[in-house]
Amino acid sequence: NRLNKSNMHTLEIIFWILAAIIFYIYIGYGIVLFVLIKIKRLFIRKTISTLSEDSLPEITLLVAAYNEQDYVQKKVENSRSLVYPTGKLHMIWVTDGSSDQTPDLLRQYGDVEVLHRPERAGKIAAMNRAIHFVKTPIVVFSDANTMLGKDSMMKIAQMFADPGVGCVSGEKRIFNAEEEAASAAGEGLYWKYESALKRWDAELFSAVGAAGELFAIRTNLFNEVEPDTLLDDFIISLRVAMQGYKIDYDPDAYAIETASANVKEELKRKIRIAAGGIQSVVRLYPLLNIFRYGLLSFQYISHRVLRWTITPLCLLAILIVNAVLATQSGLFLFILALQVLFYIFALIGWMLEDRKLKVKIFFIPYYFIIMNYAVYMGFARYLKKSQSVNWERAKRA
Repeated sequence: NRLNKSNMHTLEIIFWILAAIIFYIYIGYGIVLFVLIKIKRLFIRKTISTLSEDSLPEITLLVAAYNEQDYVQKKVENSRSLVYPTGKLHMIWVTDGSSDQTPDLLRQYGDVEVLHRPERAGKIAAMNRAIHFVKTPIVVFSDANTMLGKDSMMKIAQMFADPGVGCVSGEKRIFNAEEEAASAAGEGLYWKYESALKRWDAELFSAVGAAGELFAIRTNLFNEVEPDTLLDDFIISLRVAMQGYKIDYDPDAYAIETASANVKEELKRKIRIAAGGIQSVVRLYPLLNIFRYGLLSFQYISHRVLRWTITPLCLLAILIVNAVLATQSGLFLFILALQVLFYIFALIGWMLEDRKLKVKIFFIPYYFIIMNYAVYMGFARYLKKSQSVNWERAKRA
């Protein structure tokens, strides 16, 4: 039966609303940010505060590690090579629950303070315990398997010259070989786009969250996090922002790691992040009040909440609505063909997974679909409370 004109018109409205939401989430928000920044620059000139070497604050590099014996030597050597005044950079590793040689290897380094308990209570419990051993005004969090750019500590410290900055996020970079696997192609492109959004967010008002691979806060702003928290970096940084401080961002302070070994391993990580995203939206519900937090709420909702909640539903809904409309209109038939082609490219990317990448056009749609599939899986895990707080590390390339 042919749809009557009224139903057809209603479906068209729904389609364009869905299309507008999807466009805004992935592209439109970036455009809005860019325009707002251009307007801001016309009226406000950015002033940069700097610290002399003598006035640079003491910093503690805090690493929470679980069974990371393969990375201990590289990480410690990398930390020692960081450019920072002698005696002002301290290192603390907390290795609770590690059953390999991680604690023993670390004890060989006289400049590393090792905190170890045999019980494994999860990364958050380890961080909550370790923060009490930090005696410096700034604490920098980093992962054991990520190497930091040599000037990262200097870049971070200079950001704190502004008393309004409470948290500084570094940039996560993905190391890719010349020939890239599917996960590397998708993950690398995703983080390049995320880095641009973070840079613009920070310039407009505040970055929305920090990368757990490298971020810093004023130590006195740390509040203990619930032990079952899945995204510690996100919760910690946003709660600093909710105290009235800015989350700044410097792409020249960076942590580099290899991509996930394959898309299956990346999916494991994305599902956890998605479950943590839903958990974060629930726990940070006051931040949804735009009348209280203003521009920060606008950035938070646009950059994070929409992606973690309605985006996958919109993608499914627009495909179904488009399929119905395609029976009545050549325009919608053409749009449906484009959607189907996108999913075909994703399917080809899946079939070519783990082979040497020749054409990224197949792998990027695949990674996009995996990201949104992960939201469904993460939401299910959150509802069932089946996502363990103990990190199941994804295998790296």
